[in-house]
Amino acid sequence: MVGSPNVGKSTLINAYVGEKVVIVSSKPQTTRRRLQGIVTTPQAQIIFVDTPGIHKPLHKLGEYMVNTASKSIPDADLNLFLVDLSHPPTQEDLRVAKILKSRATSPIFLVMNKVDLVKDADLPVRIGWFRNLGPYAAQFIISAERGDGRDALLQEIIEHLPEGPRYYPEDQTTDQSERFIASELIREKALDILKKEVPHGLEIVVEEWKERESGLLYIGAKVYLEKESHKRIVIGHKGNMLKRIGQAARVELEQFLDCRVYLDLWVKVRPKWRQRTTELRHLGYILDK
Repeated sequence: MVGSPNVGKSTLINAYVGEKVVIVSSKPQTTRRRLQGIVTTPQAQIIFVDTPGIHKPLHKLGEYMVNTASKSIPDADLNLFLVDLSHPPTQEDLRVAKILKSRATSPIFLVMNKVDLVKDADLPVRIGWFRNLGPYAAQFIISAERGDGRDALLQEIIEHLPEGPRYYPEDQTTDQSERFIASELIREKALDILKKEVPHGLEIVVEEWKERESGLLYIGAKVYLEKESHKRIVIGHKGNMLKRIGQAARVELEQFLDCRVYLDLWVKVRPKWRQRTTELRHLGYILDK
């Protein structure tokens, strides 16, 4: 799945998988890494690859995200180009269309999402906007959130995939570890709660994971930020903001892990980490040498 930020790639993958395997937020550029959602049906096993939104990068993390998305395109058996029908094509949409044209080696489906936000009378014009971005093997109008068109798209995906082995057990839904998903769920709650520019410079790393005899799972995680001023905001008056983030994340973690969780959060500043290659590697981003 390829597209500009906030077009609904992660929402669509979660809908097909049937559970949250990638986080979702209204904040742009939420997805930072290449993630997989695995769907096994009687007909097929489909490995959906969620990629970071393609945009004009402003720092080394942004460059990493765009490179990650671009490099995923030639490896796919099918590329889904997701766009947002609720507004005209953006410069980022044009950039994605250009990258797909130059890098895709397999069919491209144009998937026009968020039809639930468009009036019926406006639909023909909006569809025309995106059809003009390039030639596509098939075109779909869907609502990833409400469900319109999802089944038809899934069936067409299955019909276009080549025959091959099943790479994962039937009950596996992602290639990510529980620790990584836990860190992403914490980051999702921070994105939801924090305002303005703070969330973009925030990263979560789970450093402790201990099951206690009582059945309680202890999770210790560090919240990395770029600026001291952001640290004060994230902690809040008498720790209230950090406590709010922790409480919201714990609820989500307990649902995901199906056990009681004790979540410990610490805040640490790593200045300009999004701009520094050594910092990105320290935080687990695999960069080209």
